[in-house]
Amino acid sequence: MSEVMRAISQNLECPICLALFNQPKSLTCSHTFCKDCLESIFQTQPNQPIACPVCRRETPLPCGGVSKLQTNVPLSSLVDEVKTKSPTCSVCETDEKPPAVSYCQDCGKYMCKVCEKSHSTWTPFSIHTIVAMSEVLSGKVPIKRRRKCKNHPNEDEDCFCPNCREYTCSKCWMLKHLQEGHKLEEAAIHEEKLMKNIEELKERTTSKKTTVETHIEFIETQRNEINIMLRKLDDDIDKTYEEYMELLSARRETLKCQVKRLSEKFEKELKVMEDDSRQLVSQMDAMEELVKNGMKVPLEKDALFAHDTLCENLKSFLGQDDPDNRSPRGVAERAQKISFRRYVKVNELCLGDLKRWDAKVDVELPVKNSMNCMTRAQDGMMAVGSSKGGIHLYSPDGELQQTVLKDVLVRRIGFLSDGRSVVRDINSKISLYTPQWEKLDVTFETMSHDEGGLGGLTVDRDDNIYVGYMKLKKIHVFTPQGGKAVREITCDGYAPMQLFSCHTTGKLILTDTSEVVCLDGQGKKENVLKKKEGMFAWPAVCRDDSVIVAWVKYKEGLVSIDRYTRDLEHVCNLLTDFQIQKPEKRIWYFLQEFDSGEIALCTSDRLYIFQSLSCQI
Repeated sequence: MSEVMRAISQNLECPICLALFNQPKSLTCSHTFCKDCLESIFQTQPNQPIACPVCRRETPLPCGGVSKLQTNVPLSSLVDEVKTKSPTCSVCETDEKPPAVSYCQDCGKYMCKVCEKSHSTWTPFSIHTIVAMSEVLSGKVPIKRRRKCKNHPNEDEDCFCPNCREYTCSKCWMLKHLQEGHKLEEAAIHEEKLMKNIEELKERTTSKKTTVETHIEFIETQRNEINIMLRKLDDDIDKTYEEYMELLSARRETLKCQVKRLSEKFEKELKVMEDDSRQLVSQMDAMEELVKNGMKVPLEKDALFAHDTLCENLKSFLGQDDPDNRSPRGVAERAQKISFRRYVKVNELCLGDLKRWDAKVDVELPVKNSMNCMTRAQDGMMAVGSSKGGIHLYSPDGELQQTVLKDVLVRRIGFLSDGRSVVRDINSKISLYTPQWEKLDVTFETMSHDEGGLGGLTVDRDDNIYVGYMKLKKIHVFTPQGGKAVREITCDGYAPMQLFSCHTTGKLILTDTSEVVCLDGQGKKENVLKKKEGMFAWPAVCRDDSVIVAWVKYKEGLVSIDRYTRDLEHVCNLLTDFQIQKPEKRIWYFLQEFDSGEIALCTSDRLYIFQSLSCQI
């Protein structure tokens, strides 16, 4: 390698790895480094711009990372050219210098085989570090060389200026650095300090790595403990599942046995009735056959008397009452009252129970033809509002506990979460009362009866008050602070005669007696429960947001109650064709669920309370 090429190669070294550039990449500050060196820096600064190790200027990484940085093509080409030029011996003084086979890191000289052999015999050089050219050319070992001064080519840069952070020869030091008051260090001493600092950093790095590796081992220990714990959880879940499946299977068999026994019981009752009826048919067939014998020949004397007796017996038998359908109907009605209630008991796994709904209470209201509304009240009571004045509070046993607001002609009632009540009177004026039924000085700007007509009232989970207007088919929403409505909901063409709020979802359930409608919070129709032929629908929202609907056959005075999901999908039948006392004047009903689970049905005259009973077999 010529001296020119050797000088050029000295400037083709990466400032980081000190080897010839490999895939040189330029930063925005124009400094160039090996691609792998920049990758290593990026690993220490993930998700951040790369700070140039020379000038500290930051370079944002393009999409794709370091590999997408601009390649220093001229420098890369020059490096390739230098790599193709085999270095020649820099010790031999002949014109035709032989190729170098090694490099002395201390002398900074390339050596041929002969010079290397001579070099190794010189005692002062025996401690020098010799590197094979194959390792130098491959870049595995960066060469150490004492640079020659640019200003004084015959002088080594054996001094170091800490102020300028550069090597210099002694002449440059005297002519430039000393005049500027810069400090002087021997290059060897500076390099010794540098090596000492590097060794200290290596020791600290080793110590830090040991700490981090210990931390990694601790993480692995914790991972193993967590996995052991999670496997135990899996095992516990599987074990509990299997135990529950056994319990549920046993419970299922118990319930199915109950159903089978019920089937056998009802079948036995019906079979007795059927057998009795079939026996009657057989008796009539036999008596008819005997009587028909009189048509075969003319009857005389004893045969005639016998025939007359048989005819009289048959006439007497036919004169008996026809079989009564009430008995088998009664069996069917008792069967239809039985339903399966699915639930999970506290601290006990249970599929559910076979229950039947039946009347618990049937009481006459204090004032006839006056019931306007019924709402679940505080303390487990049921509040029944009267158009002739007052709110009657009933217990689940049907006992009248208290009558309040006797002078208020009540249209609708609602209750806030803190126990305050909202009362809508027959003029559609809304008033707010304390839990002690004292009127509060709060004004609501509602529409009059003439403007909006009748309508429902309900309170949602956030204590917003919903007031329905059937004439306008709209709902106005108020806060407990009163004033104007904060929101208006158009009921998608439905008249909100009765209105209920689902507390967990914010959905609204309304009816105009012909259909039950589920609306979202904005008044958009989601589901509709169509009217059953010859029946009126009177719904209520339960504590769990399920919906119950009383289907009333007004003319017959029969009530059936079904349970639905909040989306109005049928769940089960609770009551079928229960006979009530037909109201004298008003076709007006209200349905509600007590906190204790009983269901109340209120007509204009009477209050019916139904309870769920265990099915006795």
